[in-house]
Amino acid sequence: MKELTPKQIVEELDKYIVGQNKAKKAVAISLRNRYRRNLLPNEFKDEIRPKNILMIGPTGVGKTEIARRLSKLVKMPFIKVEATKFTEVGYVGRDVESMVRDLVEESIRMVKVEKIDQVYDNSKELADQKILQILVPHSSKKKDKNPLEMLFNNSEEDKTTDEVDDEIIINKRKELEKKLKDGDLDDKIIEIQIEDNHNSTVELFSGLGIEEYNINMSDMFGDLLPKKTKKKKVTVKEARKIISNQEAQKLIDMDEVIDIGIKKAEENGMIFIDEIDKIAGKDYSSGPDVSREGVQRDILPIIEGTTIMTKYGPVKTDYILFIAAGAFHVSKVEDLIPEIQGRFPIRVELDNLTEDNFKEILTKPKNALIKQYKFLIKTEGFSLEFSKGAIDAIAKVAFLINEQSENIGARRLHTVLEKLLEDISFQVPDLDTDRITISETYVNEKLNAYIQQKDISKYIL
Repeated sequence: MKELTPKQIVEELDKYIVGQNKAKKAVAISLRNRYRRNLLPNEFKDEIRPKNILMIGPTGVGKTEIARRLSKLVKMPFIKVEATKFTEVGYVGRDVESMVRDLVEESIRMVKVEKIDQVYDNSKELADQKILQILVPHSSKKKDKNPLEMLFNNSEEDKTTDEVDDEIIINKRKELEKKLKDGDLDDKIIEIQIEDNHNSTVELFSGLGIEEYNINMSDMFGDLLPKKTKKKKVTVKEARKIISNQEAQKLIDMDEVIDIGIKKAEENGMIFIDEIDKIAGKDYSSGPDVSREGVQRDILPIIEGTTIMTKYGPVKTDYILFIAAGAFHVSKVEDLIPEIQGRFPIRVELDNLTEDNFKEILTKPKNALIKQYKFLIKTEGFSLEFSKGAIDAIAKVAFLINEQSENIGARRLHTVLEKLLEDISFQVPDLDTDRITISETYVNEKLNAYIQQKDISKYIL
């Protein structure tokens, strides 16, 4: 964060998201304020809480993408939840506290991956040594000896024999070590021991809804449930990967990972609550909407700041950044309970996408849709090109369909492009030419049937 000013954050977001400058500016300031807060003395630091953001705009305009790209930019723990899947306490369904548990899980996973990366070189060395032991095991005579017999009846002749055997094994392993590192043994099949992660105890409790609380039965019972192992035949290349991962897990300190993960979730975590408009409005006496206001009341303490119990211990939510989003077509922001409204002081309205926006979305971002399809077709050995007129026509068709039917924003481009390239994707491995050009004429021929020309006769008196 030290390197990224608000302006630079917006520039990074511009690489993936077209338009929506007000929303980008709001999240960039909020993110920078987190960095500023960390530089303050502790007595002031505890007083400054993140300013939560409410994004208002139709589907497919970039609300979720802004939050997701933001989290990747600074590698902060991030989860996206749907407000509609939660129910009020007392009803069957997920409770709102599970969003914090999910965030902690994600945070610990991120820290664990970082720690494993740091020790992975060492774990690969250990894996190679284990593979060499499997390829050249100790002599069967030495393995079959009784320990007491070795202690009391170990003659000079036996010692000499053992030393010779050990020397032969060491020399064989040295010969194979170079081949192993050069990849000459990658396709050789060997048998290894791996941990059996499938635990029957979990099945016994699965009907009780314990999985909702992220409770791992092995963690609860600890050493009472010894880890099971099973034999598996794999290639040396695959064995190196499996054993490296196992060894890396042993090299990291999980207590330290959990401590760092919890702190990271508390100080830098971000929760994106989508579809918040679906829980706005008054309750009804019956039906699926019966608990919508109750869900708001349950979410409120989490946003205000509370302590949630997780399997890793208590987690404070005071400094987690919450970004909520909703279309608010049917309900209004004012339909949310006043306390929830007060906890989202920054409100940003996102704009509807125009035809020009669609043209930019097709070509401008790093992950632009046109680039994606070009790369997909290139894997078959073909070059796919779009003329400028074709791109204009695709944008126009997508915009018109959104106008005439349900407006689903930029997601309409996925539908349009899939329909446009359906025949090409099907035929591409068998085509005679290696260069395919999409022209404006081709776009109009393929897609005109999907544009419903509005019948204005019904409006004539």
